Order: sequence, then C-alpha cells, then structure tokens
Amino acid sequence: MKEFKTETSHGTIAVTDSEGAGPVLLMIHGNSSCRQVFRNQYAGEIGKEFRCIAFDLPGHGESSDATDPEKSYWMPGYADLAIELMEKLEIPSYAVLGWSLGGHIGLEMLARTDAVTKLMISGTPPVAANPESLGAGFLPSEHMGLAGQEVFSEEDVSNYAHSTCGVNAPFEPFLLEAVARTDGRARAMMFGRILAPEGHDQQELAVKSKVPLAIVNGASDVFVNGDFIKALPYENLWEDTVYELEDIGHAPFWEVPDQFDPYLRRFLNT
Repeated sequence: MKEFKTETSHGTIAVTDSEGAGPVLLMIHGNSSCRQVFRNQYAGEIGKEFRCIAFDLPGHGESSDATDPEKSYWMPGYADLAIELMEKLEIPSYAVLGWSLGGHIGLEMLARTDAVTKLMISGTPPVAANPESLGAGFLPSEHMGLAGQEVFSEEDVSNYAHSTCGVNAPFEPFLLEAVARTDGRARAMMFGRILAPEGHDQQELAVKSKVPLAIVNGASDVFVNGDFIKALPYENLWEDTVYELEDIGHAPFWEVPDQFDPYLRRFLNT
C-alpha cells in the first residue's frame, strides 16, 4: 500500500493506493469526511483482492483546499476531479464505491465518463432535480442542517462527526479531525448549488444506469429516506435489491465491515 499526493487542476490531492492484485475500485468519501473512513476496506482483505484507490476531496482531509472553489466545491466539480485523477493515474476503467456525497459524485460521474464499469452507493438517495424530490430523499434529522453550514462550532464538529459515522459505530479521533479540517466553503457551496442545472438529474442517472448499480444502506440511517430509495424503478439494480443492514447507521462499511464487505466483494466479482 502506498500513500502520495498529486497535483490536479482542482488542487493537491492526497491518495491511498492499496496496490491489490484485482480490478480497480475508486472510493469516494462523504461530506466533511476523508479517505480514512474506508480504511477497513483498503487496508483489509478487500484491499488485497482489489486495487483500492481512495482520495481526499479538495477541501477535505490531507488534500489542499480547492484552488478555485467555484470550480470544485459542488458535485460536477468533484466528479470532474475524480475523473481527472484516474486519468492521471492512467487507470482507464474502474468500479466506484461512493458514500453519501461520494455516492452523488459517483452518479454524476456516470454522465461524464464511460470509464466507470459499476457503481455502489451507500447513504445516497438518488434524488431528482427538484426541491420536492430533495425533501423526500433526505430525512429531517437533528443534525442534517449542518451538512450545508459553513462555520462549525466545536459542538457542531462533534455532533456532525458522530452522527455521520453512526451513533453506535466505532469512533476514532480522525473522524473528528476530518470534520474540523474541512473547508467550510465546501459544505456551503455544494449545498447552495445542489439543484444547479449544470448538474445532472441523479434519479434519472440511477434509474436508467447503463452500468450495474448496487445500493447497500444502513436501515437506521438518520439522514436518508430508505423507503424513498427502495421505491425507485431501477432498470439495472444489482441483484434487483436495495440492501439494508438492520440497526446500522449512515456508514455501514465503517460501522460493520464484516457485514458490508461481503456485498462489496460479491459486487466487484460480478
């Protein structure tokens, strides 16, 4: 496994490459998080079986803040950055695992590149490009409002870090540090343009996906509406099932990797 930083048009990006023997999996973290949230996968058996590429979004983790926030801090910008990164690494095709915001980025990538061969999303409601769908896809949870808030107090940092990883999930200092480090403009600018016409209709991308789409959520996710996600008429849903892990929160791959990883392995081997 190796870690390095590379220059892109969006800033300096921190990357972990598991150097596994199998096909490539690009891992995209959520809002105000970092690539380490996928540590159980890329540093475990999954990372040995597959070449896992995890990176910090601009304004997150060990990556620099965006050189041009208007360009980078929204889903089209993040999607273009991910595509640019994989092109720079000379990886022509790859699967994607996207968590929360990372899942929305993965969906946006489907409209921007043919390099993505399959996509798994977790904690990501595929909402249509209108306020009604946005309201239906997300739940009015206690800390949901923080997702688009620019300035965080110490209490906000703690609340957001704990709620996003799952109230019963293992908690490590890096989760708190990732929230505190995040460029607050990334949250505010992303949410301010979440329905911007330059982005694509994510519900349409999910429903009509030309590549296999896998969905594995925590059944007790406080941020997303599981019933909304399950009700969509997907045309290429992996195993024709939206999987939910009972009593698990927003980040099942972190909370219960022993339950999550078999789904991921099976999907990547499909």
